[in-house]
Amino acid sequence: MSEYKIHALVCGGTGCRASESDKVIENLQTEIQKQGLSDFAQVIKTGCFGFCEKGPIVKLIPDNTFYTQVKPGDAREIVEEHIVKGRKVERLLYTAPDSDEKVSDSKSMNFYKKQIRIALRNCGIINPEDIGEYIARDGYEALGKVITSMTPEGAIKLIKDSGLRGRGGGGFPTGLKWELTRKVESDVKYVVCNADEGDPGAFMDRSILEGDPHTVLEAMAINGYCTGASHGLIYIRAEYPLAIERLKIAIKQAREFGFLGDNIFGTDFCFDVEMRYGAGAFVCGEETALIHSMEGNRGEPTLKPPFPSVEGYLKKPTNVNNVETYANIPVIINKGAEWFAAIGTEKSKGTKVFALAGKVNNVGLIEVPMGITLREVIFEIGGGIKEGKKFKAVQTGGPSGGCLVEKDLDTPIDYDNLIAAGSMMGSGGMIIMDEDDCMVDVAKYFLDFTVEESCGKCAPCRIGNKRLYELLDKITKGNGEQADIDRLINLGNVIKDTSLCGLGQSSPNPVLSTIRNFGHEYEAHIFDKKCPSGVCKALMIYEIVEENCVGCTACARACPVGAITGERKEVHKIDPTLCIKCGACEDRCKFNAVIVK
Repeated sequence: MSEYKIHALVCGGTGCRASESDKVIENLQTEIQKQGLSDFAQVIKTGCFGFCEKGPIVKLIPDNTFYTQVKPGDAREIVEEHIVKGRKVERLLYTAPDSDEKVSDSKSMNFYKKQIRIALRNCGIINPEDIGEYIARDGYEALGKVITSMTPEGAIKLIKDSGLRGRGGGGFPTGLKWELTRKVESDVKYVVCNADEGDPGAFMDRSILEGDPHTVLEAMAINGYCTGASHGLIYIRAEYPLAIERLKIAIKQAREFGFLGDNIFGTDFCFDVEMRYGAGAFVCGEETALIHSMEGNRGEPTLKPPFPSVEGYLKKPTNVNNVETYANIPVIINKGAEWFAAIGTEKSKGTKVFALAGKVNNVGLIEVPMGITLREVIFEIGGGIKEGKKFKAVQTGGPSGGCLVEKDLDTPIDYDNLIAAGSMMGSGGMIIMDEDDCMVDVAKYFLDFTVEESCGKCAPCRIGNKRLYELLDKITKGNGEQADIDRLINLGNVIKDTSLCGLGQSSPNPVLSTIRNFGHEYEAHIFDKKCPSGVCKALMIYEIVEENCVGCTACARACPVGAITGERKEVHKIDPTLCIKCGACEDRCKFNAVIVK
């Protein structure tokens, strides 16, 4: 067996694959073979590195050189210059948004400096399709330790002492959840992994499953031992084909190595896992709706109690945790409760994975200690707002979270502080908005999503959110009235207080938080009939500035409905009754003659 001197790690996650990272891998392997270096250098397909904005990424070990936005055609140069001659390919190195300096080591990048990778510890490091690489990174050591040297009660106590809370959004103490399931007497129990990640802009769980599927299998087996379950179910949306493919490979390998199946580690403990596919319903992220879907029924939530820990899948005690929660378990077992509890805040221990998206320079997947501030995440890790524009708001907690503003930027990120600020942790979506975003339109966008995804079981969510959306639509079209703001607030509070599940109870958050922080924008839409950000089409008026118009006819030729008239070399005019506000005229004009009022 050859001992490779250089390893080229290439991101094989969904985002980079969409930018031909598979072709990059293929070309690197071809060039290495051409150079006769097959025993010297190895190409490894990994999971997501996190820095999605700069993918595809190629990282060369051992010198830790980090190449960004690599194209298939760059493979030859990387091999000839770096692997053969030992010279870095400067043009592929990372350049910070506020600097011209090239950075070759990822540890020196602001994007990674403040991250602590626990749940993401193996993503971007190992080949997720090779169980040997997972084992080499202490894989399945925690499972062996638990079932051969710890009692279920002892392992549960360790999880409780760590302070780990559910990372799916609810934040319920994980160890306590396991303990409740353990105490229920039953001949059959189930362990469930909730991989139904449905928040717009969120890809935390998907990336873990694509980059480190064995960590979830190991944690589920530990959960089974602790709670007395012998069967595990992974509920994953069918829209995640790569995650499904790698989970299938991981399950097969784990069975072959004896980490799943009968008599694991030579003990009496037996545990196996199977997958169930979801159709992409957002409400199925709620555990009771998820369980109904797995049973083949309509994905609708039910009142609790009884909790799934008492009566869940097939009416049997069922423990449900999400992907990120499970990804923390093996590390806590191996390193201890005190180690994990030393990270984070008093009531929110450990780290949290966020999908950083929107108008931020460094879009990607990050894992940060609880207690870090929004300012640090957005302006240091995230590299600030794109094109130097002004920060306006950040939406945390997915479509049911609130929009936080400038005054909230120094808020430490944890479960309690985000709720106190008017938002929520959620599963980890974090969408950044700048000065060009209309907050009334943002609230409308999220309400549109919620209305579409409501299961329809309870009237407050089914009817109330529809009415909220209609009021927002009315305002963005310039037909709002003063009383509509009070209607939005009153109806939003009623929906929060009376909806059946967490989806309905949190769905008015985008509306209530934007009214609270951006009431002046609502008033401008209602009283001035203007959208301050120029987003709401119904409130736009396109005009031609006479002194700037040279009569080139470019705008008239671009107009799809013939709303612009005027002879060549004469000032043109726009008929507002015909204008559909598509913006084609503004895009085509080279003289800044077309303006939006």
